[in-house]
Amino acid sequence: MARVKVKNLNNEVVETLELSDEVFDYSASETLVWEAVRAFQAAQRKGTHATKKRSEVRGGGRKPWRQKGTGRARVGSIRSPLWRKGGVAFGPRPRDYAQSFPRRKRRNALKLVLSDRLRQGRLLVVDGFELESHRTKDFSEALSGLELSGKILLVEDGDNRNLYLGSRNLPQVKLAPSRAVNIVDLLHHDQLVLSKRAVLKLQEVLQR
Repeated sequence: MARVKVKNLNNEVVETLELSDEVFDYSASETLVWEAVRAFQAAQRKGTHATKKRSEVRGGGRKPWRQKGTGRARVGSIRSPLWRKGGVAFGPRPRDYAQSFPRRKRRNALKLVLSDRLRQGRLLVVDGFELESHRTKDFSEALSGLELSGKILLVEDGDNRNLYLGSRNLPQVKLAPSRAVNIVDLLHHDQLVLSKRAVLKLQEVLQR
């Protein structure tokens, strides 16, 4: 069983937590992580880019000149893609960039990154984020007490208003609920800090 020390906000070890090897000692090809990141980022694309076709550009209903006898090329509309201010031929249209990515593969990618964070000592479990106030100064002091620096991802299970208000003003800190942890956030941050109930909830979900 994988073991991790549980600390309080004073950086004191209060207990040792046994974690499932299925989640926190998982090994697989790193290609799985690449695929998960690619699928996640593709799903974030809005796909709202668009250009107007000749039928969507205003005007151009009247034929500019008669078909024959003028010596000029035949033209049906001044909004032809060949003309200035005309429509765009084969331009970008709104589309969905989401890729099909199995849930099992997505969860396995999360297991792989979580296992890597634990091996590198970049995963910290605290018994709870019980802050006395919502002030950012108090939260910053708690982070200093835990000897944390760099980009930090906090994971909590359930509502914690003081933690939310205290952490939102720090650009290097991001708070995420356990149900919304994603592969990009895990890779983007240097330190992963989870509450005890969050790590147990996350383990339960990834074992399904």
